[in-house]
Amino acid sequence: MSYTTPGAFRPVILDDVRGAQKMLAGVARMTAMEGSRHLSQLVGSPVHFKCENLQRTGSFKLRGAYVRIAGLSPEERAAGVVAASAGNHAQGVALASSLLGVRSTVFMPVGAPLPKVAATREYGAQVRMQGQVIDETLAAAQEYARNTGAVFIHPFDHPDIIAGQGTVGLEILEQCPEVRTIVVGVGGGGLVAGIAVAVKALRPDVRLIGVQAEGAAAYPVSLSVGRPVSIDAPVTMADGIKVGRPGDVPFKIIGDLVDEVRTVSEDALSSALLLCLERAKLVVEPAGAAPVAALLSDPGSFEGPVVALLSGGNVDPLLMQRILRHGMAAAGRYLSLKVRLADRPGALARLLGTLSEVDANVLDVSHVRTDPRLGLTEVEVELQLETKGREHAEEVAVVLRDAGYTVLD
Repeated sequence: MSYTTPGAFRPVILDDVRGAQKMLAGVARMTAMEGSRHLSQLVGSPVHFKCENLQRTGSFKLRGAYVRIAGLSPEERAAGVVAASAGNHAQGVALASSLLGVRSTVFMPVGAPLPKVAATREYGAQVRMQGQVIDETLAAAQEYARNTGAVFIHPFDHPDIIAGQGTVGLEILEQCPEVRTIVVGVGGGGLVAGIAVAVKALRPDVRLIGVQAEGAAAYPVSLSVGRPVSIDAPVTMADGIKVGRPGDVPFKIIGDLVDEVRTVSEDALSSALLLCLERAKLVVEPAGAAPVAALLSDPGSFEGPVVALLSGGNVDPLLMQRILRHGMAAAGRYLSLKVRLADRPGALARLLGTLSEVDANVLDVSHVRTDPRLGLTEVEVELQLETKGREHAEEVAVVLRDAGYTVLD
């Protein structure tokens, strides 16, 4: 079958993906497939990671960008290309353009993480910082294209982009021919659409599951009404899939070929990122961890062997720090308690000694003495503790209560 938006673009078929694969030989890496023992035990069948976080530029985006730019006419190449992105697409367009000898301009929002801005420049693009949000940045890039004749390179809504991303699907079938389920993060839809074209043409028995963040889930409502629907102000830590409207080109493909689109919470995303780092030793951005979040959220609903696509690893160090704290809290490894005790010398030392006996690591201690709820001889101590998990956190609270302390929270 072929899929297209009427009057807009040509169909996307398996031959397009195979052609893209030949074009990308020597450009994009065939990234590793790694098994996950922890998730395999949780799901009850083999789970593998397809590690596009280890791709050149740190994500799958190079694939589609290179195929799109390579397909331009000599006149279009001479005019240069322009893109708008906060990170992964920017780097993919920058490197692809450099490899093909095409001048590139990339518009990035003012608040884009500095490492991503620096990487985009190092790959050869001229970077322009404009707009507070990506919609403003996108408008600036499109205006630049109109004024200069540069070709606008859309991050997901073009057949060449979809064909390039679909090469991931061909690699999955080659590396894991026994696969039964493929789980893919979804923003605008170009990646999962390309994978669907390739995989369903060769293995229609394979189940394809897309995953969106709950706060940026445009696909479930769009699929329910049969047309792309915009959502206002998508909110999620997973900026790689924070897209307010499905792409017209991938929407039809996803509606026809993708078996299901699920959503995951922010807690699940941060827990998934933490798991990838601790158990698999892989640095993955929140969008790349979305398939893992889906597996953690409902492990019994996946038929194995499962391939979870880790689509990118470009995460700002400051964001990583916040996400890891959030992930540890979601996993029950941070415990915040308020304990009321007598305001007398040695009381705090005895409390800390009790915590030491139960092997809880004290990260922070603060005192409250002026709350009207407190008696004249009482003090409230707020504790931030590091524990070994939910069971240990519950044990800490029980030990404190058994020791005679009033645990408020």
